[in-house]
Amino acid sequence: MAISDAALILPFGGVQRGLRRSLRDYVSMVRWHLASLRMWLMLLGSVQALSGVGFVLGISLFFAHIPESAALFVSTGVPVINLIMVGLVFAPQMVANQRTAGSYEYLRTLPISRWVTAAAWYTVCLLSGLPAVVLSLVVAQLRYDLPLHISLMIVPAVLLTALAGTMLGYALAHAVSNSMVTLLISQALVFIIFGFAPVLYPLSQMPAWLADLNWWFPFRHMAVVIRAGLTSSAGSAVPTAYAVLGVWTVVAAGLALWSLGRRP
Repeated sequence: MAISDAALILPFGGVQRGLRRSLRDYVSMVRWHLASLRMWLMLLGSVQALSGVGFVLGISLFFAHIPESAALFVSTGVPVINLIMVGLVFAPQMVANQRTAGSYEYLRTLPISRWVTAAAWYTVCLLSGLPAVVLSLVVAQLRYDLPLHISLMIVPAVLLTALAGTMLGYALAHAVSNSMVTLLISQALVFIIFGFAPVLYPLSQMPAWLADLNWWFPFRHMAVVIRAGLTSSAGSAVPTAYAVLGVWTVVAAGLALWSLGRRP
């Protein structure tokens, strides 16, 4: 009986120890990222806040009397930019710099699970983007008196949007070994998001072929789920948007973790 009891207890105890170690490693990695990047993250957070507020206020300069629909669309699209900019653009550039400086291989040898490392970096990216999201929405409400209707749908929308953006940047950072190529792709993504993705302007203003092409990419769907959480216009496209974002997140995370290779 004693042997049987031990057989039942020991595996669970091993799981508990594994979970405790993973949690300890996760907290340590979050603290390490925040400490090592504190100046960069503060600067990047300030730039995001200023750019978000700039878009919200700058759109009114194009109109003598800005339509409410235009102000609402831009104001609910800016949070998408804020949520994904750190993970999608800054992270690949940071990893490219680590490759050049020679610290990349050292970080890969740390005895920490790849999943824990990815989760810690996602947490940092999420925390970096949230203040700019809140500030841009507050400024938009004060400036335009928008009919915002913030629901609980905003929670999964924010979490999944930030996760998809972070995992895409994570995959790019670790799957592309050439630092110059990484930098060029990350810069191109900024241009694509602002100019060719229906985030800050309606899908109806795009050519039909470009609108259809955007269905296969995550940025359109990020805007759909965020707007569904900020307004009362949640439509039939929301479940599809969540599904597409989920697929992109899983594929990007798998590619990134595969690129990192096995760890101790």
